[in-house]
Amino acid sequence: MSLLASLVRAYDRLPDAPPFGYSSEKIGFCIMLDTDGTVTEVIDLRDTDKKRSPRVMLVPQAVKRASNIAPNFLWDKSAYVLGVAGDDARRIDEVHAAFRARHLEWLADAEDEGLAALRRFLESWTPEAFAPPLWPEEMRDQNIVFRLAGEFGFLHDRPAARALWASVGAEGASDSQICLVTGTPGPVARLHPSIKGVWGAQSSGASLISFNLDAFTSYGHEQGDNAPVSEAATFAYTTALNRFLADPKHRLQIGDASTVFWADAENMESAAEAEAMVTVMLAGPSRAGADEKIAETRILDKLKAMRDGRPLREIAPDLDEGVRFCVLGLAPNAARLSVRFWWEDSFGALAAHYAAFLRDVAIEPAPDQPVFSIRAAALRSAPAEVRNGQLRYDGERVSPLLAGELTRAILTGGRFPRSLLGLLVLRIRSDHVLDRIRLSLIKGIIVRDMRLEGRLPRRPDGTVMEDYLMHPDPDDPDMARRLGRLFALIERAQLAALGDGLNATVKDKFLGAAAATPGRVLPGLLLNAENHHLKRLRNGHSDATWIRDATHAKAVAAGLGREIGTLWGTIGSDVPAQLSAEEQGRFLVGYYQERYARRADTGDTPAADAPQTEEAPQ
Repeated sequence: MSLLASLVRAYDRLPDAPPFGYSSEKIGFCIMLDTDGTVTEVIDLRDTDKKRSPRVMLVPQAVKRASNIAPNFLWDKSAYVLGVAGDDARRIDEVHAAFRARHLEWLADAEDEGLAALRRFLESWTPEAFAPPLWPEEMRDQNIVFRLAGEFGFLHDRPAARALWASVGAEGASDSQICLVTGTPGPVARLHPSIKGVWGAQSSGASLISFNLDAFTSYGHEQGDNAPVSEAATFAYTTALNRFLADPKHRLQIGDASTVFWADAENMESAAEAEAMVTVMLAGPSRAGADEKIAETRILDKLKAMRDGRPLREIAPDLDEGVRFCVLGLAPNAARLSVRFWWEDSFGALAAHYAAFLRDVAIEPAPDQPVFSIRAAALRSAPAEVRNGQLRYDGERVSPLLAGELTRAILTGGRFPRSLLGLLVLRIRSDHVLDRIRLSLIKGIIVRDMRLEGRLPRRPDGTVMEDYLMHPDPDDPDMARRLGRLFALIERAQLAALGDGLNATVKDKFLGAAAATPGRVLPGLLLNAENHHLKRLRNGHSDATWIRDATHAKAVAAGLGREIGTLWGTIGSDVPAQLSAEEQGRFLVGYYQERYARRADTGDTPAADAPQTEEAPQ
């Protein structure tokens, strides 16, 4: 199903979808009219809170205007309705004249007393009459509606107004054509309504579909005739998309992509459950209240069960069949929107792909949150920064194309972006942050590539090692992984001799260089560890707080010397001069597992002390 068709179908399932030809807009004030057109009162519809937010109200659909002048039907900004606006307003006289002329034309034959009252008001109104106390200054630049005095409903809600609005829309309709979305004949939309709420796009909205240059047209067609979409389908897809973008339960930010998602199911409870699970998949656990935390814990338990191989039909049988899911990523592009990614399939397929992602990135020692979100994964491609004593990742510095391709790879189960591995290695070299999610991603990229290319090693019985790189494996013959383990032992010797209070260890100074050019770096580090750190321990000296006495220091030196010697013996003197990006990734995995999977029996830092990070809010 296409993107527009899925959105049209989603509109049909919205519980409170506005009818065709109407939209939800922010209205600030209401003008009360007597039947003779005089103003009896001006009502402030804004909230009473500090922000004084306008009321969201269902009104006739707003026209699309950029530099053109086009009035809305029975409502608009103060510049159009009254001819008054803020100091920086332009063309006030022109826009007010257009509003007055069009409405006098539309209401010329109106017999409804409310519509007739508005006609009389416009015939007698002059902008010079705008003055307090009847007309408050806060009314400038606000959207305005009308109401007949003594009645509760607004003018645009009156049956006569609705009938007139339907005839006004029919006058501007184009010839009937076959709609590319629904396949039914109907008037074609020449201009598609703006999409609002996309991060980085114009606040007034941007176009998902538009044709404004000759280069975009074909066979002499103009505007929407180049890709005929009926007015009804256009209204439906824009209404649904704007609704999802405004709803935190259907929207989140991944890199520069405003990501919206929705479920398509006959059972609304199943759809809500699927959307809740995908929210955790995409965004991770939230900082919500107690009830939300309990629900998220249940979802995390289900995701962990899927990661461990349990099928969705056992975990959530109502979601395995009959629920389709859609994920859309939108990014700003001048006055238009770019589709970063679009995915639509059964929820079972989405769950299977996400479970495969969790298995690929599984590593021991595991992160504090072994089920981490797609947004957390994308954030790890950004540089790490220390803010207020905490390590954070700035979402604004995530590569936009990379975030979109990473999301696509996770949703579809395909190959990760080729540049992601190199970028993660580069980030570790530059900011020296080797957190667990970064290592999990590096491991997942390598394992998925090896699986797709048939390069995963085999066990002695001939079976493929699907869990390769997941567990620490001292018997793995891979050279890069062994070199990473050797570097971790060198760092352990330094910390045992000089203590944990060092401002910078060999990891901070040489990890990136050792991973990229081990032949040039490791022999010197190994010699330094033997001649200084191990020698100091053998003499019974240590500044480490966990070393109990001289005897303990000598025992630690003996153990570390034995491990280093044994590992170096398996490597030999032919250390590679350079390592590829994938080999550097295996080097970092070997270092990480040797460094943080060990326990205090040899003086190592417990796994719980591995680097921790916090995501930057978006």
